[in-house]
Amino acid sequence: MVFLLFLFTPEDVKGMKKVVIAMSGGVDSAVAAYLLVQGGYDVLGITMQIWQSENPDVVAAKGGCCGMTAAQDARFVCNVLGVPHYVLNFRDVFRKTVIDYFAREYRAGRTPNPCIACNRYVKWQALLDKATELEADFIATGHYSEIVRHDETGRLTILAADNAKDQSYALYNLTQGQLARTLFPVGSLPKDEVRNLAAQKIGLRVAHKPDSQEICFIPDDDHAKFLQEYFGESLAPGDFVNEQGEVLGRHKGIGAYTIGQRKGLGMAFGRPMYVKHIDAASGNIMLADDAALFSRHMTIDDINFMAHDEFAGEVRCFGKIRYSHKAAPCVIRYADGLISCTFDEAQRAITPGQSAVFYDDIGRIICGGTIAAPR
Repeated sequence: MVFLLFLFTPEDVKGMKKVVIAMSGGVDSAVAAYLLVQGGYDVLGITMQIWQSENPDVVAAKGGCCGMTAAQDARFVCNVLGVPHYVLNFRDVFRKTVIDYFAREYRAGRTPNPCIACNRYVKWQALLDKATELEADFIATGHYSEIVRHDETGRLTILAADNAKDQSYALYNLTQGQLARTLFPVGSLPKDEVRNLAAQKIGLRVAHKPDSQEICFIPDDDHAKFLQEYFGESLAPGDFVNEQGEVLGRHKGIGAYTIGQRKGLGMAFGRPMYVKHIDAASGNIMLADDAALFSRHMTIDDINFMAHDEFAGEVRCFGKIRYSHKAAPCVIRYADGLISCTFDEAQRAITPGQSAVFYDDIGRIICGGTIAAPR
């Protein structure tokens, strides 16, 4: 029988009361703050200023967790709860660790995960540094996952929430030190329950605020336009080629495409064609039929171990290759800083630059990393 020790029980937190909570202006962080207050914590709300523009009209128009409206909503929530709220400047660290990384990856022909980078380097490390300055014991967020201690290894890990809002995939690269000082108050609560708490128990105007869907610094979801503005030049066009290397037409630049893409190719081929491979060196983009996008094998680098430290031999587990992907049975092997993964069944559009996260049979994260290549 497997037993889980939840990291922070009521007995654990006695005498450790001060919590800095990241306030995005959304319903999840609002209810998380409410639950902390109800639990007797000394709560301080912080909205991280990461928007890059100094133009107030541009800032006000930003959606998601990045705009002025979000900061105003967060301040309203903190006023209702009777806790202090501050907007702190994290723009430099956000640009260096998220935006610069995003642009570099696309130029290199890979598809990045900006939200995962933001979690580790901004929402966690930069916020933890600020919390330490404020002599806070913990930070908290409105993520849907739970922190548990593995019963065999003693290491902290994340348990996937048993609902459609599970966000464990985006948290796989948090360190042991970061996990030790983190609280997830909404944990595995259903989203409907969170909204009901916001509306009926707290009376918050953000109770039915929609979730942010797009990348916060690209609100119009036009990646190509963003990259052109970032680099200050047009993306270099190149050739669409088939699997035999024959030229099919011209594309507008590798930064405008990702593996598995069908729509937006800008030309007709007489049958459905999908992006199979992006070659940054030549500037060519290989197109193929959908069947050619499936593979059982991939290699993973930049690994973060969570439930287990480095392991020897084979581990049977479940691998997830994108946020919306249903984790699939696989075997992983670790050697020389890389994980090789073989799925039981072929998976569609394994994408270099995206994250691969591996779970045990009860949903705890074993480890994760960046997809280097399908094989």
